[in-house]
Amino acid sequence: MSGTTVFVIVLILALGAFAVFTARRGAASRQRALDDAKADARRWVERLGGQVMNLTGTDTASQQAIADASERFTAAGSQMEQAATVEQCRLVTKTALEGLYYVRAARTAMGIDPGPELPVDPDQQRAGQVSEDRRVNVEGHDYEASPVPGQRTPHYYPGGRVAGRPVPQGWYSEPWWKPALVAGAWGVGSVLLFSMMFSGMAGIASAAAWESGYDAGQEDAMGGMDGGDQGDAGGDASGDMGGDYGGDMGGGDWGGGDIGGGFDF
Repeated sequence: MSGTTVFVIVLILALGAFAVFTARRGAASRQRALDDAKADARRWVERLGGQVMNLTGTDTASQQAIADASERFTAAGSQMEQAATVEQCRLVTKTALEGLYYVRAARTAMGIDPGPELPVDPDQQRAGQVSEDRRVNVEGHDYEASPVPGQRTPHYYPGGRVAGRPVPQGWYSEPWWKPALVAGAWGVGSVLLFSMMFSGMAGIASAAAWESGYDAGQEDAMGGMDGGDQGDAGGDASGDMGGDYGGDMGGGDWGGGDIGGGFDF
């Protein structure tokens, strides 16, 4: 056997060994990342469970918030059992954190220390929050919103995205976002409800932006759309924008980033 042949064989064996080593090291790294993500998710789920088990509401608002927190705890536990990827573990963490936001709301409603601050969810921040009391009548039905819990606003939402659209943090007379959460899409009249309830409220998207899935301050991305005129794209960038911009963008769903909607992988 010539020296060249021996060299080629040795080189092939070395490359094969290197490939096996690299694959094993990559697999080990991925497994460590998954183990770390699971441990982090489990920590938040256990923290939520401890709060749910040891907290009893004293009024309608706190009892409702604890019930919502308990629902998130059950959902997070189910997710934890199925989690097989880092991303799925992140969804578990997100669900558990939403439950802990409900716990903080319940404690606030009872007038006790809400506890330590929680990590800020970007979707929650971008959705804005209710900053003043509002009472509106939409198609013969009364809806109320408030920055604080009350007898007429016992339903809390920590803020986030539901079916691709932002829902502000606040206390409400009823969970008007839940039908969209269950169905995965907003029904007829949702734009009118949002417009009447949040029109002019600082830090909250206009009705036109909301319908297209944009957060407050993102109207510029829509070509300068005026919140009061969904049929105008806000300027003529190239002569003719082609009609109803709001109609083209109306189904714009940016992926359903709602914390509480991720109950099923």
